[in-house]
Amino acid sequence: MRDSRDSRPHDSTFRPALTRRESLALVGGATAWLVAGGVPFPVRAAAETLECVARPEQTEGPYFVDEGLDRSDLRSDPADGSVRDGVALALALRVSKGSARSCAPLAGAKVDLWHCDARGVYSDVRDPGFETVGSKFLRGYQLTAEDGIARFVTIYPGWYPSRAVHIHFKIRSGRAEFTSQLYFDDALSDRVLASAPYARPGRRTRNEDDGIFSDGGEQLVLKVEPAPSGYVAEFNVRLV
Repeated sequence: MRDSRDSRPHDSTFRPALTRRESLALVGGATAWLVAGGVPFPVRAAAETLECVARPEQTEGPYFVDEGLDRSDLRSDPADGSVRDGVALALALRVSKGSARSCAPLAGAKVDLWHCDARGVYSDVRDPGFETVGSKFLRGYQLTAEDGIARFVTIYPGWYPSRAVHIHFKIRSGRAEFTSQLYFDDALSDRVLASAPYARPGRRTRNEDDGIFSDGGEQLVLKVEPAPSGYVAEFNVRLV
């Protein structure tokens, strides 16, 4: 299907997207947390997280739609107000520029994120297995801040035949454009996808069996950590 080459989350703490002021509120405790869309991010110093890593580009796939949706919380569908079910995932993409020896955070870059829902369905497309034209769930973009970070709240993606579990992303800055995909550890996906709303009959494609993953995918696997509500992940990418 779909990319041959290429309602509420489970947790009852779901809240609608927060205002910018609310999203910058820190929660006290041994670890500092930044709350975005009701999902906490662990806050670390820039020096601890900036890694100037050149990642491999991968196919855009057939389902990129330039919706122009400026939002950090991708779970809702602005077309009808519904919310996609799934385990909450807070994702921070840190974009840098320069060389491996001398690089700096890239502010103002446009980062688009899009992926399928818990049932393997993309929004706003026609596919042999579904038609979702007009819907806009699990899509959106953010501009990177001064620290080079674009933050999103979404759900852990589901699966569909022929592809490993993945998220698409595109970075645009001036004339530069970088498109690739993010992957998950199979053991984690096994745990997440074993329960509703993900669980369903069929054989899920694992990373090692995905032809696109085999082209540099090991450098695109997210480091995912449990959070008070769902999971959090960070990813560093350098524009060459």
